[in-house]
Amino acid sequence: MNQLINVKNITLDPDRLVSKETVATPLYTSPELFEKEQEKIFRRTWVWVAHESEIPDKGSFKLSKVGLEPVIVVRDRKANIHVMVNRCRHRAATVCEIHKGKTSSFQCPYHGWGYGLDGSLRALPHPEQYGDDFDKSQHGLLKLRTESYQGMVFATFNEDIEPLEDFLGAAKKWIDLFMKQGGGFPVKTLGEHQFAVPMNWKVQLENTTDAYHFPVVHKSFLQSLDDEAEETFTFLDGEGFVEDLGNGHSVMVMIPELVDLEEDLDRKIPERFEELAQELRDEGYPKEQVRRIVRAVGGSGFNLNLFPNVACSMAFFRVLTPAAVDKTEIRHIALGMEGGPEAANRMRLRLHEHFQGPMGFGSPDDAEVWERIQRGTDGGPELPILVNRGLGQEVPGEAGPRGHVSDETGMRAAYAMWKRMMQE
Repeated sequence: MNQLINVKNITLDPDRLVSKETVATPLYTSPELFEKEQEKIFRRTWVWVAHESEIPDKGSFKLSKVGLEPVIVVRDRKANIHVMVNRCRHRAATVCEIHKGKTSSFQCPYHGWGYGLDGSLRALPHPEQYGDDFDKSQHGLLKLRTESYQGMVFATFNEDIEPLEDFLGAAKKWIDLFMKQGGGFPVKTLGEHQFAVPMNWKVQLENTTDAYHFPVVHKSFLQSLDDEAEETFTFLDGEGFVEDLGNGHSVMVMIPELVDLEEDLDRKIPERFEELAQELRDEGYPKEQVRRIVRAVGGSGFNLNLFPNVACSMAFFRVLTPAAVDKTEIRHIALGMEGGPEAANRMRLRLHEHFQGPMGFGSPDDAEVWERIQRGTDGGPELPILVNRGLGQEVPGEAGPRGHVSDETGMRAAYAMWKRMMQE
């Protein structure tokens, strides 16, 4: 009982809420803490907002969020990408309500203030009423600092933050590997589904590099596979690992032979992909390219967690958006090959539907246990949440500690970054 926490007297001091071995229940349940996270984390670090393929042309835009704040991601006439708060500078109405599309400008529906694709205020009705000293250049949409890496677009309110590539650090290597699933073609988004779960955002953050749950929660998925595929996904006794990559990022390698999709192309094509391989051969693709495409279709053999809100998870992007202390919005974005064979992209979608889709074997089971975690925190709030699995067996990795694939190394990485940012 010496691990119990007196939650009636506990302060929201990050040093008391997070240790190497545990985190306290208020991390999932405190509205005050949730508010502080929006300011200290989501407003002060790099947050993923889009993939460049979602805004391919000049004038293309999509809506996104940085924490609770609605933003527009848009390409201007020079093809530069901007991220701007979706709020008119006059009386705060949103200037865009269409989720995704193409436009030449944005206009507030309330009083007609018009903004360019770069967020600048271009026109407003009867400007003379504001006086001669009214300066339109000072009343554009609020813009965020924006940078991209490998097509992944990040934005931040923090003008003093380190460059994106420095923030990503050791994770860049894994992003580079993840993008090889284009099979020689650029990676593009194919489609997505969105859902909300009554849970704290950190419950999902923990999940991406948690292999321990896989054979329990995803038993039905494993039973849906052929023998060869089931053996591939039975990885707890394999040579995989989970590693802290710094800045809250982590990687979980489940299938080591699929880390680099351009290696071992002579490996036998799995039976479940043989029909696709034959279709590509019939379309005239040469042998080497067929193997490269087919190998890429199955996705990479790892999950990469990028603090605080996006995961490159085997073959898709998983994006979390905190909506309330006990509500998180999730987007599962399918990925394909820009200019690649239609048969390969079709297969990618079918595989996505099988696990990540709303009627698949993975997402519904994950969402069920995420919700049950949040419900469980209503009982025994003084009990700690354990994140100590494998703590004593870790070894040094390239950028941080490395543990067994089922260890909670990734969770400890995320909470170390959470603690650091909440203390600043």
